[in-house]
Amino acid sequence: MSGKVLVSGVSIILVVGVAIGVVVVVNKKGSDPQIAAHEKNVQSMCQATEDQQLCHDTLISAKPANSSDPTAYLATVVQASAQSVIAALNMSDRLSVEHGDKDPGIKMALDDCKDLMQFALDSLEASANLVRDNNIQAIHEQTPDFRNWLSAVISYQQSCSEGFSNGTNGEEKIKEQLHTESLDKMEKLTGITLDIVASMANILQAFDLKLELNPASRRLLDANEIDNEGLPTWFSATDRKLLAQPGGGPPPNAVVAKDGSGKFKSVKAAIDSYPKDFKGRFIIYVKAGIYDEYITIPKKSINILMYGDGPTKTIITGRKNFADGVKTMQTATFANTANGFIAKSIAFENTAGPEKHQAVAFRNQGDMSAFFDCAMHGFQDTLYVQTNRQFYRNCEISGTVDFIFGTSPTLIQNSRIIVRKPGPGQFNTVTADGTKQRNMATGIVIQNCEIVPENALFPVRMQFKSYLGRPWKDYSRTVVMESNIGDLITPEGWSPWAGTQFLNTLYYAEYANTGPGANLNGRVKWKGYHPNINQNEAAQFTAGQFLRAGPAGRAEDWLRATGVPYVLGFGK
Repeated sequence: MSGKVLVSGVSIILVVGVAIGVVVVVNKKGSDPQIAAHEKNVQSMCQATEDQQLCHDTLISAKPANSSDPTAYLATVVQASAQSVIAALNMSDRLSVEHGDKDPGIKMALDDCKDLMQFALDSLEASANLVRDNNIQAIHEQTPDFRNWLSAVISYQQSCSEGFSNGTNGEEKIKEQLHTESLDKMEKLTGITLDIVASMANILQAFDLKLELNPASRRLLDANEIDNEGLPTWFSATDRKLLAQPGGGPPPNAVVAKDGSGKFKSVKAAIDSYPKDFKGRFIIYVKAGIYDEYITIPKKSINILMYGDGPTKTIITGRKNFADGVKTMQTATFANTANGFIAKSIAFENTAGPEKHQAVAFRNQGDMSAFFDCAMHGFQDTLYVQTNRQFYRNCEISGTVDFIFGTSPTLIQNSRIIVRKPGPGQFNTVTADGTKQRNMATGIVIQNCEIVPENALFPVRMQFKSYLGRPWKDYSRTVVMESNIGDLITPEGWSPWAGTQFLNTLYYAEYANTGPGANLNGRVKWKGYHPNINQNEAAQFTAGQFLRAGPAGRAEDWLRATGVPYVLGFGK
């Protein structure tokens, strides 16, 4: 493992080093105009960062050959972030050797940390490549990608820390050591990099760069641009075939059937058959049946389309849970870590029950992933939207406590969100977003959905408190808009996490909702809560703006490629 760490670190440092160019150490102040210009530019780069001193210290020690180009400064902070991740990865590896055989919980958490740090390095390598291969104009245009990758790094850092959560003295000591010696620095350095990228327009003005700063085209898709099948009118024949019922689309690369009528009897075996260096869309058809197995799609298996015979017929099920000693990440029945994953007409469930606490049905960290006509059923922590851009359409998501949670840009559209009957003494929270820093491009958006009780909860729904969400981290961001909210949602609407924690810094908002639970009269009075935001503010959370990606910064490009129906703007 240590050898792999070294290779990863060298790779990113070399990538970033190319962008930095010749470096001159600055160790004195004086009348040298180059030094004065460097000082001024560092101040311009750091002016919008939350930790200006750390930013200054990171950038001032090395002066790029061309100090008039902010690209070189970007390369410097990306390199610093990468080095902090490498330190965290090496430390996780060392602690695993020292403590892994003493406590299975600690070993599980440290193994998760090592995996998460590798994913963080992947995100930083993408960031480094962007800086190395493009001029500042192109980098600015790809800001949505840049912010997404950096936000993912912070999310991975959080997930590593959250793994040490059972409260034992041994785990707390390991967690504290990781934070003190690596994780805190990783979060802070990535945070200042994110702050710089988020303030790019102002930085370019400070450098007196006359660039074209008009945002990329954001044509909104109106309801009248949807045909009678519920699909965008411009969908190609190929797009429509991919969404066709089984048998109507292109032949799958792998067929799964419990009765032996397919090439594989398990979903895992079909995923494992993904060829090395495969190009294109790898299609897996999972025939009707209940598949009791635990699955992780590895990050190398990109662009998988997996479809079943419907979410009531093709079901992937499991029951791992936190109460039985499994870390939250590893409770997932199905986990996807690959980019471009698409699922259609399948159910993913965790049947552990409300008394078993955290029990994930689906964990997703694949960028630009999409789900259509799927079901995610569980109780606490059903759908873990861990990192990166995610889109859900015509899905059914059920649970009790924090059952849609994570730290990613996630938009759930035209779906049915079902609140289940919790255990004795419990209450329900639909969402728990983990946005930790103000400039993270993350949050949970629920648009044009139904929020309703399950049949078992309905007759006793007033005996349990049910909320739209509670703030998991400092800048928790959740928007519910154009949705029909049932009367099960308590008039306050939102629940605190612990006392007054995060209530001033969070961003919770509602827009154009209907139904008895949408009445705003009894809502919380927190500083961070925004009832009935205006249309311009709500537009920021539509798919066309919230899920932007690619060099042109257009959400419609990647959403169209998934073959999943969507609305870019407002649905009503």
